[in-house]
Amino acid sequence: MSSVPMRPQKTAMLLAQRIVGDINRRGNTVGDRLPPERLMLEDYEVGRGTLRESLRFLELQGVISLKPGPGGGPVVQQPDATSLATSLTLLLQFANAPFRTIAEARGGLEPMMAQLAAQRMSDAQLADLKASVDTMQDHLDDQSVFLEENKRFHDVIAHGSGNAMFGYLVDALLGILDGSAIGIDYPEVRRAAVHKAHLSIYEAIAERDPAASAEAMADHVQQYLKYAEKKFPDVLAAPIVWGNGA
Repeated sequence: MSSVPMRPQKTAMLLAQRIVGDINRRGNTVGDRLPPERLMLEDYEVGRGTLRESLRFLELQGVISLKPGPGGGPVVQQPDATSLATSLTLLLQFANAPFRTIAEARGGLEPMMAQLAAQRMSDAQLADLKASVDTMQDHLDDQSVFLEENKRFHDVIAHGSGNAMFGYLVDALLGILDGSAIGIDYPEVRRAAVHKAHLSIYEAIAERDPAASAEAMADHVQQYLKYAEKKFPDVLAAPIVWGNGA
């Protein structure tokens, strides 16, 4: 069995890891300013080009923002799923993967998230989930509100699972698979069906029933896939492309 030799990491990447390590060591939180460039150059003993490349990489990853002008410099931020969605999209694009890939992945992941949410979701998150269900019902005639609440519903369950990986994964997957952006339409009768499914999932989670929650979510995602396969097969078969729904 042959192994592919790993490429040595660039100095800028190693420096980025050191900077993040120091952020953790100092206990920096969102909004904290990092040392100015002059001090970072002295502390890390690197060239200005290497430091700026490291900081630019961390900015792209959402770890810091770079404030221009006097008194500016790197400021600690909270990373979100944006860079993950971009990376996944590019990986899937270069693998020639269709949008169906995302729908199938949700079918495998989200029932487990619902199962965990039934056991771990806080009362505040449960109230947020109920608010999403109610808001969707009150605005079934508005597809933009429907899409917003649809994403919110699945986000709350993912984060309510108590597993941070699931939260970021669902944020990324829903960011890639925005049905309206890739050409999937939801007439009001379909929105009503989705609301009914969301209500069933909410009730199972509220009853703290892991098995029923997983089953309701599995059925919901399967129904979505069947709907898309029947009405929009070309959309699901279309290749994932960065910038198209991502």
